[in-house]
Amino acid sequence: MNGNVFLAYVEQVLLPTLQVGDVVIMDNLPAHKASGVRDAIERAGAMLMFLPPYSPDFNPIENAF
Repeated sequence: MNGNVFLAYVEQVLLPTLQVGDVVIMDNLPAHKASGVRDAIERAGAMLMFLPPYSPDFNPIENAF
């Protein structure tokens, strides 16, 4: 996945579900930091936060692999 594809997902799928005050938490995949992603989420009234690097304890799916 690249930044353009992820931005399209954010605009077409995620944004319609967001409400003012929602918090979106992402890991540090480069596509998650693509230009426009943060702006789009914050324009919807949500807050974007990133997990700290190298912290699988905050991302339980990492223990499955």
